Amino acid sequence: MLKLNFYIFWFMILFIGSMIFLYMGFLFMFMNYSFFFEWEFFNLNSLSLCYLIFFDWMSLMFCFVVFFISSMVLIYSSIYMGVNSYSSKRFLYLVLLFIISMIMMILSPNLISILLGWDGLGIVSYCLVIYYQSNSSFLSGMITCLTNRLGDIGLLIMICWLFSYGGWHFIFYTNFYSSMIFYVIFISSFTKSAQIPFCCWLPAAMAAPTPVSSLVHSSTLVTAGVYLLIRFYNSLYYLNCYFLLMSLLTMLISSFCANYEFDLKKIIALSTLSQLGLMMSSLFLGMQELSFFHLLSHAMFKSLLFLCAGIYIFYMNDNQDIRYMGSVCLFMPYTSTCFNISNFSLCGMPFLSGFYSKDLIIESSLLMNLNLLTFLLYYFSLGLTCMYSFRLFYYTMIYNCKFMKFYMIYDSFNLMKFSIFMLTIMSVFFGCLYSWVSGISLFFIFLPLNLKLMSLFFIILGVMMGYDLFNFSYMLNMNYYYFNSLMWFMYFHSYYLYNYFYIFVYNSTGVLNWGEYYGAYGVSFYILKISNIFQFYFINNLKIFLFTFFVWLIFMI
Repeated sequence: MLKLNFYIFWFMILFIGSMIFLYMGFLFMFMNYSFFFEWEFFNLNSLSLCYLIFFDWMSLMFCFVVFFISSMVLIYSSIYMGVNSYSSKRFLYLVLLFIISMIMMILSPNLISILLGWDGLGIVSYCLVIYYQSNSSFLSGMITCLTNRLGDIGLLIMICWLFSYGGWHFIFYTNFYSSMIFYVIFISSFTKSAQIPFCCWLPAAMAAPTPVSSLVHSSTLVTAGVYLLIRFYNSLYYLNCYFLLMSLLTMLISSFCANYEFDLKKIIALSTLSQLGLMMSSLFLGMQELSFFHLLSHAMFKSLLFLCAGIYIFYMNDNQDIRYMGSVCLFMPYTSTCFNISNFSLCGMPFLSGFYSKDLIIESSLLMNLNLLTFLLYYFSLGLTCMYSFRLFYYTMIYNCKFMKFYMIYDSFNLMKFSIFMLTIMSVFFGCLYSWVSGISLFFIFLPLNLKLMSLFFIILGVMMGYDLFNFSYMLNMNYYYFNSLMWFMYFHSYYLYNYFYIFVYNSTGVLNWGEYYGAYGVSFYILKISNIFQFYFINNLKIFLFTFFVWLIFMI
């Protein structure tokens, strides 16, 4: 009997589905269609339970990207995770649950059904982060899960609040909501998209297997918050300088930290954080379609970057330290070519996929009446992106190999190489195809020559600084390098905050924490007291009953 490979089977389904979504997305874009479906689950008397699905060009294009990257990740995982073990089947089902949760979130215009997908993403991502069942992955999973729960609280508040507006179909009523509703949704999306001050969980989630990292940090979990903000878009509340500054600081901090990091996957995770800051900042400048364009093009080259990093880790005995990875291009020329294409696309190198969206965002932002601080932060972050990208390139490609003597890697073509080949094609051509077909680049941006060349100047400056950073000796105080490699002490702020609250609560209640004092422990304590009073009342003799009867009789008269 022929044994079916489930990975290949689901790869075919998702790949065919992605092509259908691509065709439908372009059709809906040309015809300006929007379809709204109500799928009735349950109907009893006057109670009707429906699930709502909303198709427009934006949701269909995003579904195409999610399905395409998921199909490539699955066929890659068939080699990376091993096909024949039971744990690999568990991994497959978890990834499929993750994709279903994301599609539920993308296609629904209703906050209740969005909460189902949003919660599903949080729970399944926790299961995937703790997949290797070590102590470090458990702690990383806890950070990931608990930070995402904060965003769920914001969505629950939104659901209760929108009840007063008469319905949860938010997509038609964004012009009628008050400003506080938008601020709640901003903070909820910041937890999912790991903006300041919730950015600690994204590097920690690297404890997951590499195919999961590729899927989670390119097109699904971290982009859910950006997609929700695009759906809730209202220019009256989105043009906000405070949230713009937070997203720009996220770009700056993550780019700084990536320059002092030696873990390959963490460097790529911090670059994801930097790009999320760029998407958020373009949203808060009012560039909704450009933010969505960068979300799609970033998903293509970032998933490729993760999958190439996974091949390096796979062939180098699970080594993730870039200091041991020198001269990989001699052993694996094909993988190194794909890796460098995605790296250059991340930098915004002209005529690759990332260039079309990044360059449009930065040049359009110059027309938005920026102050000097925002202008400098934008360009400085652009230079830092090239800086850590070139540092990564230098360590992995040019640096002398420090790994093992007599170590030989053969770069044969298999299913892993097929998946990165397909993603490389998309990383090169997707940006220009999308910008031409959607007409997003048809407007002409007229700038002075020095501003027009400013982005290219910062790319070259970043490359030079990255080369210098590779050669640096520890000239500054060691605390400076600790500060930059530990996310600007973000973890420790949360520890001091917890410590302060714990001491405050301990002093105020004596023994119990406030959650226990006013929660389940306190309730059980008072229930016990009340039951003791009733017991005392019932086991006494008849005169207490007669006396209370007499009191009630007087009261009733």
